[in-house]
Amino acid sequence: MYQAKQKKDHQKWYILTQEEIFKKLESNKDGLIDEEIKRRQKKYGLNKLPEARPESKLSLFFKQFKSSLVYVLVGATVICVFLGDYINAGVIFLAVLINVILGFYQENKAHNSLLALKKAATNYCKVLRGGHEKQIISFELVPGDLVFVTAGDKIPADLRILKVNNLKINEAPLTGEANEIEKTNRPLAGDLVLADQSNMAFMGTQVTQGNGLGIVVAHGKDTALGKIAKLVADTADLMTPLQRKLAVFAKKLSFFAIGICLIIFALGVLLKYDAEQIFLTAVAISVAIIPEGLLVVMTVILAFGMQKILKENALVKQLLAAETLGSTTVICTDKTGTITDGEMRMVEVATLDYNFNFFEGGFKKETEGGSELIELLKIGVLCNNGYIENPGAGMEHQIVRGSPTEKALLMAGANVGLDKNKLVKEEPRLDEAPFDSAWKFMMTLHKRDKENVIYAKGAPEVVLKLSKYIYNGEKPERELTNLEREKITQTYEEMSKKGLRVLAGGYKRVGSETKSLKETDANGFAFVGLTGIKDPLRTEAKQTIEEVRLAGIKTVIITGDHELTARMVAKELGLPAEPKNIMNGERLSKLKESDLKEMVPEISIYARVAPEDKLKIVKAWQDKGEVVAMTGDGINDAPALKKANIGIAVNSGTDVAKETADIILLDNNFSTIIKAVKEGRVIYDNIKKVVFYFLSDGLAEVITVSAGILLGWPLPLLASQIIWINLIDDTFPGMAMAREPAEENIMKQRPRKLDEPILSKESKILIGAISLLSAAGTLFFFQFFWKQTGDINLGRTVGFTFLAISTLVYIFSARNFHKPIWQTNPLNNKTLLMAVVIGFGMQFFAVYNGFAQRIFQTVALGMAEWLAILLGCILLTAMVELIKMIYYHEENK
Repeated sequence: MYQAKQKKDHQKWYILTQEEIFKKLESNKDGLIDEEIKRRQKKYGLNKLPEARPESKLSLFFKQFKSSLVYVLVGATVICVFLGDYINAGVIFLAVLINVILGFYQENKAHNSLLALKKAATNYCKVLRGGHEKQIISFELVPGDLVFVTAGDKIPADLRILKVNNLKINEAPLTGEANEIEKTNRPLAGDLVLADQSNMAFMGTQVTQGNGLGIVVAHGKDTALGKIAKLVADTADLMTPLQRKLAVFAKKLSFFAIGICLIIFALGVLLKYDAEQIFLTAVAISVAIIPEGLLVVMTVILAFGMQKILKENALVKQLLAAETLGSTTVICTDKTGTITDGEMRMVEVATLDYNFNFFEGGFKKETEGGSELIELLKIGVLCNNGYIENPGAGMEHQIVRGSPTEKALLMAGANVGLDKNKLVKEEPRLDEAPFDSAWKFMMTLHKRDKENVIYAKGAPEVVLKLSKYIYNGEKPERELTNLEREKITQTYEEMSKKGLRVLAGGYKRVGSETKSLKETDANGFAFVGLTGIKDPLRTEAKQTIEEVRLAGIKTVIITGDHELTARMVAKELGLPAEPKNIMNGERLSKLKESDLKEMVPEISIYARVAPEDKLKIVKAWQDKGEVVAMTGDGINDAPALKKANIGIAVNSGTDVAKETADIILLDNNFSTIIKAVKEGRVIYDNIKKVVFYFLSDGLAEVITVSAGILLGWPLPLLASQIIWINLIDDTFPGMAMAREPAEENIMKQRPRKLDEPILSKESKILIGAISLLSAAGTLFFFQFFWKQTGDINLGRTVGFTFLAISTLVYIFSARNFHKPIWQTNPLNNKTLLMAVVIGFGMQFFAVYNGFAQRIFQTVALGMAEWLAILLGCILLTAMVELIKMIYYHEENK
């Protein structure tokens, strides 16, 4: 009776013969019988991927309240309600509610990774059971089932291939590489990574050519795809750097607010102030310290940043992900489709005497050698099963069908005017000997004039061995010499060292009586030349990598390609490409996590990497305290995308990758990442500026009231006045700060460290200095006008207005900590100008409106008071600029 022990023992199915496989799985060439199928389904379950228990919408909603800053604000709301201050309670609660609703909306969309993995499996498949062919739903498959696959099919389970007929499978969703894999049914040897197991077909991949028969060796959660699903499910979501910093910030702020509240209340009681009034003021001060508008303003900043990133062709799925980009210190990127174009192209052509560098629209060549080139490209077009679907369209709009190699050959021919449809009419195909891994070449027989001709393309060493002559544009062809064979071999090896996939082309004239191809026809060819094909780098890739380096970010390429190709890509990009800088998947899989952690700083490129190894790489960098961004497009990338601090999927990738990722590159372009990183840094800078501005304002209020109490004066500010200042100074200007443009050289700064606080030591000193100056000015105006006139309401009105207006003025200093105010352009944030104007208008309303005067206990101010306030604002701003110059002079140098 078949037991699934091999699943736990990591059975190497690719090394077994067909007889050994049938024996292991207790199956046979006629397939399983119904009774055995039912028994296995009952014992081992259905062919389904594991599904996580979905989180309820209610649970997801309440999850949004799990934030230190939210806890503090909810506490402030409760206190305000207890005191009957329903307006301020409503404002604070609204801020919390907006944050919760936005968070719920984002997360409700973002947790569909396992559902997408489920969709990656096929729905129906054709099987052989009890000697009869049947079509069944794919989840009914069991280990030991025989499955037929043909072009267009998605593989329904992990299969060991038993029969092949020109079978090719696109494994890009699983391995991440664009090349189609030609499949064999022969046993293989050695420890092979998934991408090298050419006699296996894996669940979720797709047949592009030919057909075959395979036996199910793993199904459901035991498939390669199922293991990835488990990796995704087992990978915990990380707190973003901003979440961690806000948690620390909120904790410190809440303790500070409670402490200040208690101190002010205690002092007031000791100094015999009215208990109710001092309690209201103490609470108002503590609420003022807690920037209730910060959550809303942060949401606005993040949302605005998301819009700007979207304009750069990157879709951000989660608000906090936008900021995390700016913290990135390491970018682990796939090669195919992000660094490269994602399409195979011919880049070099070589004949015996000439070398051509190929480019779209034509080729660079000397005055001679063109006939050899045209003949070679003609072979590539005719000895080819690909086709152009709309040949009448322009080059940019043509749709080419076929394998990546076939498409590259067709497009190369089209670039020099070789139209396959016309060539086929001139030389119709009579027969074909398809490419086979044993032959390593392909032949097609064509009718040409009064004779027929055989075209051949394939591995250079094979085509050269089968060639007797050399084509040089003349008739008859002359025989190849040994020196010429050596020269061609040397050229082939040099092209291979460049990371090119090299094919050779040749032809052979035969009589018109030859109507079909035989194995004996594979000899006596005239060798024409070599073609070098590769997936070229994007034109902007090298420059982007340099920009990433200047931004203090390390680029690491993780690819399923061979080591040689990976090394060449690294060299082209200007990345370190010595042996110590490159690691292959086989070596990586054997490394302990602790050893890898020590080695990662030196490694710039990983080749032939398995999905679980991508996860190891990301974790190793994170263990070193780095913020990791990971790009990917395939099913195999999903676990690493989720584990990374920021997962980035390309738009052409699988649904799995896009659902798991935090950000989607709409143009599949690596350069878009660096643009998004810039916007992420702008977002964080603007959040810091808002926190700085809010705390400066709140602390000035604390110092003003505390000092007034210690001096034995009447309260310099009333609770209603404090709440009004928070409204006009924080709400609109804070939101306007979301539109602050990037500071110069923002992309030449080092990424901030994970443990770096939101506010630096210098920023805290600056906040303290500004708050002291603002409070001193407020106290001066309060005491001066109170004593001069004997009208305490006038004194309070002047102090209240000075604090409100001066804060609206020095916000222009807070816009840029590294430049004096006169070197900044006030017109590059017109929203802020409008917010300040609105703030001025609201303060005038509080001073001159009769209803507002009763609420805030204000009186109308005259010209003398306004001149004093204006001079005070100018002096305060000048002092702020002086402090900025002192603390940031060295940095500006």
